[in-house]
Amino acid sequence: MLETLNQVQGRLPRGVTPVLGPDASGVGWVYQYALVDRSGQHDLSELRAIQDWFLRFELKALPDVAEVASVGGMVRQYQMQLDPERLAARGLSVEQVTAAVRAANQEVGGGVLELAEAEYMLRASGYLRTLADFAAIPLAAGAGGVPLVLGDVAHIQLGPEPRRGIAAFDGQGEAVGGIVVLRAGRNASHTIAAVKTKLAELKASLPAGVEVVPVYDRSLLIDRAIENLEGKLAEELLVVALVTWLFLMHLRSALVALVTLPLGVLCAFIIMQSRGINANIMSLGGIAIAIGAMVDAAIVMVENAHRRLEQWQDAHPHAEINQVERLRLIRDATVEVGPALFWSLLIITLSFTPVFALEAQEGRLFGPLAFTKTYAMAAAAALPITLVPVLMSFAMGGHIARENRNPLNRALIAAYLPLLNRVLRWLRLTLVVAALAVASCAYPLARLGAEFMPALNEGDLLYM
Repeated sequence: MLETLNQVQGRLPRGVTPVLGPDASGVGWVYQYALVDRSGQHDLSELRAIQDWFLRFELKALPDVAEVASVGGMVRQYQMQLDPERLAARGLSVEQVTAAVRAANQEVGGGVLELAEAEYMLRASGYLRTLADFAAIPLAAGAGGVPLVLGDVAHIQLGPEPRRGIAAFDGQGEAVGGIVVLRAGRNASHTIAAVKTKLAELKASLPAGVEVVPVYDRSLLIDRAIENLEGKLAEELLVVALVTWLFLMHLRSALVALVTLPLGVLCAFIIMQSRGINANIMSLGGIAIAIGAMVDAAIVMVENAHRRLEQWQDAHPHAEINQVERLRLIRDATVEVGPALFWSLLIITLSFTPVFALEAQEGRLFGPLAFTKTYAMAAAAALPITLVPVLMSFAMGGHIARENRNPLNRALIAAYLPLLNRVLRWLRLTLVVAALAVASCAYPLARLGAEFMPALNEGDLLYM
């Protein structure tokens, strides 16, 4: 193969360098099934033949399927055990027997026959099919012109290929299975769905009593990962709406903060699509990690605008604020905290930069997580200084409730102010305690080790 590659490279345009690479990745094992005969009519060799010569070729023809590997069972062989004494007595060698068997098992063309202005292709099929066919293979001419055949010098039988392992299923004994391997970078869910559809179509063509039983299905893990992200997103939306309403007592302001969360996730998906990053466990995990910090800036922006509007109402207790004045106050509130919010979220975004330096297996595993978290946080940094002020101008109309009239705010302020005063009174002690708290992390960090591959519990058990 390497020699052929070098020959092809000499005919390619300058700058084009072909390389050999795997058609599937290390996590391409997406689906596995077992062939089971509950009626007992078919042995392991027959089940393996069905897998190797029927199911394997049908499934491998599907798009995005790199390989369908067969496991378990017995591969049937025609086995020829030569008798050395008989070979020596007839003056034959092993090479002669090998050449005779090879010549007797082939298919040749017979040319073209023209009849009635039509051409017919002639073909002679000489494949060996039974033990008798093998036994009748001529080797040489014996005494008196009697042909010597393979059956005269060898014992011919059907037997299994030497095995290096077995496959068992559900503790019920040996079984035959197939492993569907996905092409690198392809959509696992679509491919698994196509495999399931094809197996359902092939069910009618299987011998009586033979069933295809699913053993491992990656789509279940994918569905759980998507459900987990949806659940976390719904929980975050609920918490944000509840917290914003409890502290500000203004429902429309809570909706402003809510809008930024799905929009940020949508922006991350759009960038993932344009950059060719698949939605897998790690990439969805990056978005799930970012969800908690994505909405913080919008909440701070909304709260600061409320404070500005409240201050104006305190200064003008009997006046009704007009639209122009409201827009000016919202603009001032945005200018006041917008830059700080943007840079704080940008710092969080850059915190995952070291992950991009990972190489080999760790880099391929954690790269999508770092990319998607970066995309989501970048969108969260841009939305508060672009979209959120516009939404606030529409949502923050009418009367704004005063902060000190909220019982929850009053209780928290009463608990927080004494603690803040003590900290400010004992500045040096506070800094020493903080430094000791940071130093206490040195020993646990030194004992963490260098392993960077977390355990993943998919919910499936495979013993090998």
